[in-house]
Amino acid sequence: MLRDNERHKHFNRRAAILGGGKALLLSILAGRLYYLQVVEADRYRTLADENRINLRLLPPLRGRIVDRLGIPLADNQQNYRVLLIPEDARSLHATMNALDQVIPLSDGERRRILRDVKRNRSFVPVTVRENLSWKSAAQIEVNSPDLPGIMIDVGQSRSYPHGQELAHVMGYVAAVSPAEQTGDPLLELPGFRVGKAGLEKIHDLRLRGKSGSSQVEVNAYGRVIRELERREGEPGAEVNLTIDIALQRTVNHRLKNQSAAAVAIDVHSGEVLAMASSPAFDPNAFNQGLKVADWQALINNPRAPLINKAIAGRYAPGSTFKMIVLLAALERGVVNTSTQFFCNSFINLGDARFHCWSKHGHGFVNANDAISQSCDVYFYEIAKRTGIERIASMAKRFGLGSPLGIDLPGELAGLVPTPKWKRQAYEAAWQKGETVITGIGQGYLLATPLQLSVMTARMVNGGFAVTPRLTRDVSGLKSGDSENEQKFKSLGIPTRHLDIVRAAMGDVVNSPTGTARGSRIEEPEWKMGGKTGTVQVRRISKSEREQGVVKNQDLPWKERDHAIFVGYAPMENPRYAVSVVVEHGGSGSKTAAPIARDILLEAQRRRSSQSTVARVVGSLETIQKKRDN
Repeated sequence: MLRDNERHKHFNRRAAILGGGKALLLSILAGRLYYLQVVEADRYRTLADENRINLRLLPPLRGRIVDRLGIPLADNQQNYRVLLIPEDARSLHATMNALDQVIPLSDGERRRILRDVKRNRSFVPVTVRENLSWKSAAQIEVNSPDLPGIMIDVGQSRSYPHGQELAHVMGYVAAVSPAEQTGDPLLELPGFRVGKAGLEKIHDLRLRGKSGSSQVEVNAYGRVIRELERREGEPGAEVNLTIDIALQRTVNHRLKNQSAAAVAIDVHSGEVLAMASSPAFDPNAFNQGLKVADWQALINNPRAPLINKAIAGRYAPGSTFKMIVLLAALERGVVNTSTQFFCNSFINLGDARFHCWSKHGHGFVNANDAISQSCDVYFYEIAKRTGIERIASMAKRFGLGSPLGIDLPGELAGLVPTPKWKRQAYEAAWQKGETVITGIGQGYLLATPLQLSVMTARMVNGGFAVTPRLTRDVSGLKSGDSENEQKFKSLGIPTRHLDIVRAAMGDVVNSPTGTARGSRIEEPEWKMGGKTGTVQVRRISKSEREQGVVKNQDLPWKERDHAIFVGYAPMENPRYAVSVVVEHGGSGSKTAAPIARDILLEAQRRRSSQSTVARVVGSLETIQKKRDN
């Protein structure tokens, strides 16, 4: 009997548990039915009717590009667009005539609007005009009762606040071309822009961000009824550059109205502080839609505003190459600091005569004199004794003859000629006279302004293979160490040889007989060194030399010499290197050197002022910490 009672109780407990479980399941099912039939009734009624749900992509906000101090260089601004919804307009022509009283419409705009209306359904908005000013947008809103079918839409468009000043560095964005379609739905969005040149192209994927989505209710005809859900996209990454926009502005000001290029670089970190190519273009015009006439003006301009001359302009380096030749000669033991050659204004080599720029000659000159006075005869002599192979090898160690790998598209390699190169290019043997002419930086030799600035940086930073870069980090992800932390491979050049070159470059600017003395910096702590270069672009005949060489200012612009200067500062502890090339600018000492001086002076002033600010901020932080403790 007792066992029967226990069995009965055990059975009751199991039945109770089973019943409770069923009750719980029924409760969950009832709750789910209530949620679907009551809470979500409207949504599922919509799905059950003729309507359906469409998922639409939302373009993300393009990431900003800022300078080394966080100043925006490429940003986004509100883009006021006026749209026309044909089905809401009683008469298309009447509406356009009324709108013409507020914002004048050209005949071309009218034709395009009518064409777009015919292509789309009557409820699909047609863009009338983009990039309206706030004033124009406000005028349209005020007159909206008289403008049936017209509405203002607010979006975002790319903006370059510094316009032409950074055009070649920043590049620009424009509409996606058919060739750029990759199947990514984002690229198919109307009005979506992608990077086409410069840093906008290099960092395009990271700047794009991730698209958002909008869930909208549409009827059977595709007309939007309402928005059900919206998820904003993820903005693109912010790109922080090495550029100092204030220094960049100085460089652009000094190159204004010239066909020229300049690069300023930190000799220890490789950070490019300024890079300018003149003339330039307005990148905002590409984003807004470039007119045919404006495009033709750009591509037909003989001074090539679309080309970044700093990385794609190739020029004979002229006398700025003489330091390379001297280092090669020192390394081989051809000369030392006391070796002298006599310059009587020319040397003869076979039937050819090679002239010095000074028609009266320089007399006896040593290595320092040859650099500071830019004696051609001295370098003719040491080039013959050193040989083209050793000169070429030294040039390549300093970054000439190959791309430096800067984070910009379109960089060219330049050219360091060798006998092997000539056999491949011309199927001809190398001549000794070609070695002589290479000794003064002419002939086949070609370099870009960026390469010349890097060459100078490597000479004055202790002989380390610094490489140039424009990007500091992308949304906190560093692309390289800053300031002096970055380690570079040694070029293996004795310090005493580099000291000889640096001292000679100092005398170019500061010695009474230096070729660039007129461009020296007076402040002792900011003194600079450098080297001038004047590059012939035409052959001077024997008869012209006998009658008197025609001065640059009396020649057509295209036949004038290129003006070049490379420099560094301060002399005691070099921090900045700069190169300046002015196409057909005449004399390197009179045209390019003053520009380089102003750039180096501004770079040092800015560093001094920033250091002062940093010290003040540091002192205030120390005082605050003491107070807190």
